[in-house]
Amino acid sequence: GVTKFTCSQNIFTVAMDHKNGRNGSWDSKMSVSSGSTHAKRFRKSSSSILSSDSDIRFTRRKLSSQYKCGCCIIAAFLLLLLLASASVYVGYTFFVSHIPDEQVYRGTFKVANGDTFQAELTDPSSQIFQEKSRDYRERLNLLFRRSFIRYGFDRAEILAFDGNEDEDLIIHFSIYINPVYVNIKAKDLEMLLAKDINSKEPIYFPDIVIDPDSLEIVQGELIPRSTTVPSTKPSTKTTTQLPPPPRKCVPTQITYCSKVNYNVTSFPNIFGHNSIKDVMEDFISFRELVDAECYRSAFEFICQTLQPPCKKGEDEDEMVLPCRSFCREFLSGCGDRLLPKYKNSLDCSRFPEFQGKGSCITKPDCVQEMQSRALSPRICDGVIDCQDLSDEFSCSYCPSDHVHCGVGRVCIHPSKRCDGRVQCPDGSDERGCLSLAPSVANVTSANIVTPHLPRYHSEGFVTFNEKGQVGKLCAETPPGMKLGENETSEVLHTVAASLCKTLTFKKLLSVSVEIDQEPNVPYVVIKEPKGSQINFVRSECPSKQVLKVECSDIVCGIQTTRPPSAGINGLSKMSSYGDWPWHTALFKQDVHVCDGTLVSPDWVITTASCFQGQPKAEWSVRLGTIRITSSSPWQQERRIVGMVKSPVEGSTIAMVKLEYPVALTDFVRPVCLPEDDKEFLLSNATYCNALGWSRMRGQLQRVQIQVANMDKCENVSISTANSLCTGAVYGENDCSEEEYAGSPMLCLLSSARWALVGVTNWRIGCSMGRPRMYDKITSNADWIRETINSISR
Repeated sequence: GVTKFTCSQNIFTVAMDHKNGRNGSWDSKMSVSSGSTHAKRFRKSSSSILSSDSDIRFTRRKLSSQYKCGCCIIAAFLLLLLLASASVYVGYTFFVSHIPDEQVYRGTFKVANGDTFQAELTDPSSQIFQEKSRDYRERLNLLFRRSFIRYGFDRAEILAFDGNEDEDLIIHFSIYINPVYVNIKAKDLEMLLAKDINSKEPIYFPDIVIDPDSLEIVQGELIPRSTTVPSTKPSTKTTTQLPPPPRKCVPTQITYCSKVNYNVTSFPNIFGHNSIKDVMEDFISFRELVDAECYRSAFEFICQTLQPPCKKGEDEDEMVLPCRSFCREFLSGCGDRLLPKYKNSLDCSRFPEFQGKGSCITKPDCVQEMQSRALSPRICDGVIDCQDLSDEFSCSYCPSDHVHCGVGRVCIHPSKRCDGRVQCPDGSDERGCLSLAPSVANVTSANIVTPHLPRYHSEGFVTFNEKGQVGKLCAETPPGMKLGENETSEVLHTVAASLCKTLTFKKLLSVSVEIDQEPNVPYVVIKEPKGSQINFVRSECPSKQVLKVECSDIVCGIQTTRPPSAGINGLSKMSSYGDWPWHTALFKQDVHVCDGTLVSPDWVITTASCFQGQPKAEWSVRLGTIRITSSSPWQQERRIVGMVKSPVEGSTIAMVKLEYPVALTDFVRPVCLPEDDKEFLLSNATYCNALGWSRMRGQLQRVQIQVANMDKCENVSISTANSLCTGAVYGENDCSEEEYAGSPMLCLLSSARWALVGVTNWRIGCSMGRPRMYDKITSNADWIRETINSISR
C-alpha cells in the first residue's frame, strides 16, 4: 500500500490506498481534517455513504442481484428446515407407539422390635421423617438391586409411617418396576423381602425385627393404613391393574431379519412393542440405522432387540438379550442417530453380562473384527479376546468339541472335568468339583466356556460336577452304615466347613437339610463319614434330603488361578487372566482415563484427581480384563453412583461406590488392606509391584518396585506426610508400561496374600523415569473399613 502525508494551511490529511490488498465488500477511504479555511464539498456518489461529524467515511457497495438471489435461497432453506423440524416434533408427539409405563407396587410391613412410631413421623416435612424414610428407602433399594430383578428395578419410595406412639412402627412404601426388562409379580417381591426378614442374620434389616405376617405387597393400589381405631367409612370397591400375561415364545415374522440363527421370539421387547404389528410401525427408523453403517454389527443388534430370541423357562418363557458389552458398542456407534424415545429404552446397564453360552448374545464376528483392526497376532495366542472364545476355538490346540482352560494354550474335553487328573495349567479342571448353587438347572442352563465357576455363590445347595455330570449331595447315611443324629450333624457340618474353605470363604454361617424339589437330579453320598478324608460316591437318595450351606466373607488378596505353592515364582511380567483380579479400569463416557482397585464387592479405591471438573460425566468401572481393547468371558462392568474423598490431611485417595456388587469369581475378587503401618512397611514390603498398561493399552503388566528414601522423590512431586516414595528394583530399563492415575502399589503379605499399599494420583509414563510417588493406604485403612461397613448395607 502507499501512504501519503500532506501538510498545508493547517490541513492534515491521511490517505490510504490499498492497491494490492484484498478486495472485500468494504472499500475504505478515510479522510481526517484538523481544520481548514477552505470548505470542501463532496458530491454524492451512487453508493451508500455512512458519515459522522468527524469526516470519517466508509463507503460500501450495494448488494448486486447475485447476492440477493443467494440470500433468498438461504432464507428458503432455513424456512424448509423449520417446517421439517415442526413436522418431526408433531409426529413424535402424537403418532409414536406407546411404551408401557412402569409398574407400581404398594407394600407395607410392621417393625415389631428395634424401631417405634413417633408423632413427628406424621409430618413428611419433618427432619425425623426425612431421615427415617431415607434409611428404609436405601435398605429396600439395596435389597432389590442385588436380587434377580435388578435389571428391571427402578426405585423404592417410602410413602408414610403409621402406628401408635412408642409402639410398633408400620411402614408404607412403593416399588417401581420397568416391565420392559423384567416380568414380576407382587408375590415375587414379597418373597425377596421375606427371605431377608426371615433370615437368621438379615443383611438389609440386621438391627430391627419385622413381623413376617405383616408383610404385604400388591400391584396398583395403596394398602390401607393399619390403625387401632376401626374405620367408619363405607368400603369402596377399588380396581387393580391386571398383571401382564406370562411371556410365551412365538415364531419370528420379520422378513428383514430372516438371516438370524433362531426362529422363535417373545413380546414385549425392550422397546415396548407388544406384537409384530407394533414393530413394523416403527421398523423404518431402525432399518435406517443399518443403512447408515454406524456400527459394524448394527443389523444383528437391531434384529436381536426388535425380535429377541426366546428360550423356555421354569414359570414362563424368557427372552435372551444382547450382552451388555454388545449394547455399549452399538450405542457408541449409533447412539447419536437413535431416536430419543428408543435411546432411553437402551439402558445398557440393565442388559445381562456374559456368564456362558445362552446367558446373552455376544457380538458376532469377533475374529473378523480383530483381523480388521490388525490384531491377527492375538488369534490363537492363548489369551482370550472374545467373550465367546471364538479367537481360541478351532485353533490347532483346541478342537471345537473341547473346553478352553481359560489360561494358556490348553483345551480339554468336558468329560475330563473333575476326573482326578490335573490337565489345565492353573488346575481349574479339578477345582469347583464341589460347589454351591441355587439349583442344578442354574449350573447346566448355560453352556460352560471354561472349567472355572461362573461365580462364587455364598449360599445354595451342595452340588457336584464330575466328568460333565452335575448333581447334588444327599444328606442320607450311606447304605449299610448307621450313624447317630449327633454324628450325622457333625459330619455334615464338617463337609460344609470344608466346602466354604475350598470356595475361599472365611466363615460358615449355616447348615441345613431340605427336601429336594428339583426333578431328575443325580446324587452322591459321603462314602466314609468317619474317615480322615471326605470322599463321595454315586448313590440313590430316596428321602430327597439334600444339604444346603451358607458361607460369608470371601478371602481377600489371593490369586485363585495360581497354585498356592507357586508364590511369586513364575509370575510373568505380562499379566494373565486371574493374576490381578482386583485391578479395575475406570471409564468416563466410555473412555479409559483412570485405574482403581477393588476392595469389596461394591467399592473401588482410586484417586480424587480423576474426577476434578467432571461432576456430571457418566463413569463406569470395568473388571476382569487384562486388555482394554478386548472382551473376556469374565468381564464385568458397573456404573459409579457415588464418590467419597479421604478425610486424611494430604491424602488424595477416593472411594467410589458401584451401582450394585460385582459377582465374585476367580477373575474378579477384592484385594486386602494393610493392618499396621510401620510393621507392614518394615517386615512385609519386601516384594511389591506396580501395575500399568503397555503401549496402546495392549495388555496389563507389572514392574517390581521397592520402598525408597523420600529425598529421591523430591524432584518428582511435592511430598506430604501421606506420601510413599518407591524405586524400580531392576532400574529404569524394567519399565515398559504406563500407569494411569489411581493405579495401585501392591505388596505380598507374609500370609501369601496381596495388599494394597499405595495409589498414584497422577498419570505416570516411563519417559518420566523412576522413582515414583504413591499415596499411602495405611493411614486411610480405618476410614476405608468404616465406609465399607456403614454404607454397603
